[in-house]
Amino acid sequence: MKAKSDAQLFREYAWEGSEAAFEEVVARHTDIVYSAALRQVGSPDLARDVAQSVFADLARKAPALAGKLGEEASLIGWLYRSTRYAALTLLRNEHRRQARERQVMEQFNPSSETSPDWDHVSPVLDEAMANLGDEDRDALLLRFFKNLDFRGVGAALGVSDDTAQKRVTRALDKLRAYLVRHGVTTTAAALSLVLSANAVQLAPAGLARTISSVALGSAAMGTGTALPLLILMATSKLKFALATLVIAGVMTTVVVQHQSNVAAREENQALHHQIAGLQAAASDLSERAGRASLVRSPRLPAPAVQPPAEVSQPTNLYVRLLKDGTDPRLTLEQVEPYLRANRRNAASLLAAFRATGDRVLLQEALQKYPGDPRVDLVAAGNKDLSPEERRLWLEAFKTSAPDNALANHLSALEYFNSGKSDQAVGELIAASGKEQIQDYTKDFVQNAEEAYLAAGYSVAEAKTLSTTGLALPQLAEVRQLGQTMVNLAASYRQGGDETSAQATLQLAANLGQGYRNASSAQVAGQLVGMAVETMALNAMSPSSPYGDAGQTVQDRIGHITQDRAALNQLAQQITPIMETMSDQDWISFNNRLMVFGEASAMRWLVSKHGGN
Repeated sequence: MKAKSDAQLFREYAWEGSEAAFEEVVARHTDIVYSAALRQVGSPDLARDVAQSVFADLARKAPALAGKLGEEASLIGWLYRSTRYAALTLLRNEHRRQARERQVMEQFNPSSETSPDWDHVSPVLDEAMANLGDEDRDALLLRFFKNLDFRGVGAALGVSDDTAQKRVTRALDKLRAYLVRHGVTTTAAALSLVLSANAVQLAPAGLARTISSVALGSAAMGTGTALPLLILMATSKLKFALATLVIAGVMTTVVVQHQSNVAAREENQALHHQIAGLQAAASDLSERAGRASLVRSPRLPAPAVQPPAEVSQPTNLYVRLLKDGTDPRLTLEQVEPYLRANRRNAASLLAAFRATGDRVLLQEALQKYPGDPRVDLVAAGNKDLSPEERRLWLEAFKTSAPDNALANHLSALEYFNSGKSDQAVGELIAASGKEQIQDYTKDFVQNAEEAYLAAGYSVAEAKTLSTTGLALPQLAEVRQLGQTMVNLAASYRQGGDETSAQATLQLAANLGQGYRNASSAQVAGQLVGMAVETMALNAMSPSSPYGDAGQTVQDRIGHITQDRAALNQLAQQITPIMETMSDQDWISFNNRLMVFGEASAMRWLVSKHGGN
């Protein structure tokens, strides 16, 4: 049998999600990419980093590239050009890193200490503050505009005293660097004294009352539909950011008013996207509930079913930072202060494990926090465990998260893989009675962001690495479970039991739809959900009714195809945009991703930059 071409394998991965096909592409071209990287960077370790980033980029851009790379030469040509780009970016930023280190050493040289004149700082201070990221700006406002100590800053930001001190120090360094570039020579220590003494002046009497009246009058004009969403979004951090903007507004009234108007317009657009998403989710949930009440359970004992070959854990889809090519892997030394600041709790240990890859940290989490569902989930996904050990962690996950259907889904897959079809069907039936599917993605992202910040990364870098560097091994397992359920339905049919076959296919379709609805934070999760539901629908009669809205199976397949095409189109549109995004754009994009979901964040990005 003739081996498939590189282009055929790449299209199988891009259009059908075949990890095996992508692994074959990587195996065929790793030597070429690594050799080219080694010639240019001169270090085996750096060459490995370059090769890894090139293939990660290939995986991320696969939907956009699949239609363009139609020949073998075009694929290898793309890989070679990408290797050249990655190598040059790495070398360039290595020089930048060394320059930054020299700058830090110079900063702490006592001989260079000067006390800047407030008259020189004042004209450019607010411009400098505006060029900082949100978290850096908040830290400085709390420390020097409100004159809180580090304990107070930490309490307001929801972090430890040590983490608060590091954020303030890092933000002050960035502010000082901006001032120096604009002719104000100072050190961080001298600048901190000047800010503490002069940053805030007393406002005119009665101004606070006027501001409150105007603000409350504007709030009273809001609609009843938007108000609950605004309350939901008003986390303590956002509330405080608003309060500090009011204080700073005494000095920069016109600038802040303009920025507030722009932000309000953008937030209004984002809220419209969120409302539409919530309405769609509610509709899907209602449709799912209606179908669940009609679907019968598959009979027991269930027939034997041969599960598909285990899908290997997907490539850890982190991408190199397009801005400076930083390697996201942290060392134990870098995460230790973060662990101490968080008292080595379950969340911090898992974040440190994911950021370093050191299994000692995972083992510590397993020993200290066996009842935490996040720990149980990560433990159950540990490929080093025996089937018996994994079964114990899956049972623990079901106990620690009794309302989470994901625990039953993963347990069902493990039973299928062990040849225990009856127990697997029992888990599927149990999962069908639960509405929640939770993989704790947002929690993992937020904790990872804190770890990268504590290690000295900028806000833009930390936010980007915490989302693009997140491994999602459960996606491969959900997809494998969906295919196994379709195979089980075929076994029922072969035995003449069409009723159980249809019930199994409906459970598979519900699995795909449920996971799609639960994965707003990651487009990859939505695509897996679409793939699972489509597999189930393709095994049904196209003309049979589906749902309670007069749809047929074929109608539903058509809708999913349109949704998948829309996501692929978004991916194609944002690929060139991401290569030129500013730090602030990265921060805004990731903030929107966490609040509204990745697809909504992608639409915002296209809306802002697509016409440029």
